[in-house]
Amino acid sequence: MALLDLFIAASIPVVKVLLVTALGSFLALDRINILGDDTRKHLNNIVFFVFNPALVGSNLAKTITYESMIKLWFMPINILITFIIGSALGWVVIKVTRAPPHLRGLVLGCCAAGNLGNMLLIIIPTVCKEKGSPFGAPDVCHQIGMGYASLSMAVGAVYLWSYVYNIVRISSRKSSKEAEINDSPVSKSSIETSISQLQSYEEPLLSSKHFVVSEDNALPCTRYEVEAQVASLDKVKQYFGMLLRKLNLKRLFAPSTTGAIVGFIVGLVPQIRMLMIGDAAPLRVIEDSVSLVGDGAIPALTLIMGGNLLKGLQGSGIQKSIIVGVVVARYIALPLIGIAVVKGAVHFGLVPANPLYQFVLYLQFSLPPAMNIGTITQLFGAGESECSVIMLWTYALASISLTIWSTVFMWLVA
Repeated sequence: MALLDLFIAASIPVVKVLLVTALGSFLALDRINILGDDTRKHLNNIVFFVFNPALVGSNLAKTITYESMIKLWFMPINILITFIIGSALGWVVIKVTRAPPHLRGLVLGCCAAGNLGNMLLIIIPTVCKEKGSPFGAPDVCHQIGMGYASLSMAVGAVYLWSYVYNIVRISSRKSSKEAEINDSPVSKSSIETSISQLQSYEEPLLSSKHFVVSEDNALPCTRYEVEAQVASLDKVKQYFGMLLRKLNLKRLFAPSTTGAIVGFIVGLVPQIRMLMIGDAAPLRVIEDSVSLVGDGAIPALTLIMGGNLLKGLQGSGIQKSIIVGVVVARYIALPLIGIAVVKGAVHFGLVPANPLYQFVLYLQFSLPPAMNIGTITQLFGAGESECSVIMLWTYALASISLTIWSTVFMWLVA
């Protein structure tokens, strides 16, 4: 297959994304104000709670079966590898650029978490329709590819809200504590004096020679044992409660993850699948309605992305070296490592000889940072303006990077 045909097939979906993104940015301008801050917020809620779960659930229900799940077992591991390698590259960026404490979680998140759902949902259907595509019949490619993208989106959401969410939370807390310590009027000498006084202090009950425990007021051993058991149970409850609060299961089980669970149930249970999936299914109207709602996710997401990128044009005090480091990590280092990872998996028989499946695995290493990172920074109020600038540059350069890497990946699987 000619390299020019592959380049055209890879560039068309990126151009479509750019056109719709530009429309979103235009509608978000102050003089137009159709897609202003409030409108984007409400539309984002509809996409997050309605469109995304419907899209993920319907695509998984139609494409996921027990046999396909056995073949797709490597995809969650591949996504985990992207997070691990991306985190290592982010740590290198932090050390080289000496990023300030409140931006370290943001840098790690941008290097680790790619846009594993939205971009794939936009790119794959367009690639399948192109004549130069190496993925066979367009209809079959579209149906199977959307299943791959939906599974990627669901797994990526779990990793994002369980890992990046907590990384940014810890980073924001550390920076706020350091700021409080630096702003405190207490001098270092007074702190050292207090510490020395505490070290020389002895508990009077323990150091007194006149303290004697009489046998008359001593409590039975059984009471001590019961109290110790109750105290240990309380500690265990407190520990698990604290763990659940830190994990934030509400964020972990986002609506798209819930939609994925429903899609898995419908697809993997034969009785439910026969009732809802297929032209002859008695309850096919439910699946058709869910698919109709889910079709609104892709254009809405792209318009919102274009409107959000306007914030980056306002600029911030972020170091240019941090932006360059994130771009190099996501668009040069990660894709090169991804080629080695996927090629190794194919060599050892971990990945089937399916060109579309391998193409999706490659793409997961070359995507821009996840847009939900901006939402996470807003939740903790740490690095919001800096995140907008990083998103602006990474998504502006994604048009070039995705076109080049998509061409390379198609050439590798063709």
